[in-house]
Amino acid sequence: MVQSAALVDVPRLQRELAGDRPPVLLDVRWSLGGPAGATEYAQGHLPGAVFVDLETQLSRPRRPGEGRHPLPDPEVLQEALRAAGVHEDTPVVVHDAADSTSAARAWWVLRWAGLGDVRVLDGGLAAWTAHGGPLTTDVSRPVPGDVVVRPGALPVLDAGALPALTRTGVLLDVRAPERYRGEAEPVDPVAGHVPGARNLPTTQHVTAAGTFDRPEQLRARFDAAGVRPGVEVGVYCGSGVTAAHTLLALEVAGLSGTLYPGSWSEWITDLTRPVATGPDPDDAPDDDAPRA
Repeated sequence: MVQSAALVDVPRLQRELAGDRPPVLLDVRWSLGGPAGATEYAQGHLPGAVFVDLETQLSRPRRPGEGRHPLPDPEVLQEALRAAGVHEDTPVVVHDAADSTSAARAWWVLRWAGLGDVRVLDGGLAAWTAHGGPLTTDVSRPVPGDVVVRPGALPVLDAGALPALTRTGVLLDVRAPERYRGEAEPVDPVAGHVPGARNLPTTQHVTAAGTFDRPEQLRARFDAAGVRPGVEVGVYCGSGVTAAHTLLALEVAGLSGTLYPGSWSEWITDLTRPVATGPDPDDAPDDDAPRA
């Protein structure tokens, strides 16, 4: 098991749940184009876990010029967390089905919202059941909490900061290689990447079981992409969800980075922003690429 303040394994979580100060469990299962997380939650979840919706509570509806998953409305997020029983001093553990892709979004958003004690269940629900953890269909109705959401506790990048960052630091595009190269784009209307961004798919950071690689393995992978202590790092994906997974991997590795929340789906809304294609960060912008 990887030791990190940002992760918790199943045996430790089980001990904490039986202790004097059990954490609040948030089930944030979600997948792009997949089954609804609320449906999966209703079919079986960790005892005591409360479902939080990535689309409506960890994000808000997009406005013109924004990406697909803008950061949430603070009042909506606060209402959801209070309904889940989160108090000012409550530890929180978030999880998804397995690889922590959506759980990492919740982990990052809650820390951005000012919560200090937030961890991800490494390996998610799959790890829980593999260790013999029970599931239930009972819907938890906790005593409402009093947490106050204070957005802005973590920095973010906007589109205007990216060109300079590619010259002075490292900008990571964590999508699949074929999307980065512009060979396929199943979600957004324009294919390619931000000129100067380096491709490091976030799927590389977890094992076949969905748990994170060891810190030394993560550090070696990040080092090969130019990410080292003291280097400014920005991270984006398609809409700001899987980029949070890479930020969690950076945390586990003892490194840090900053999220570009709008990500690719926001970048391409401005027709003046260049689009590059091909395998290399410094490929010339593709002036003939179809635009949104």
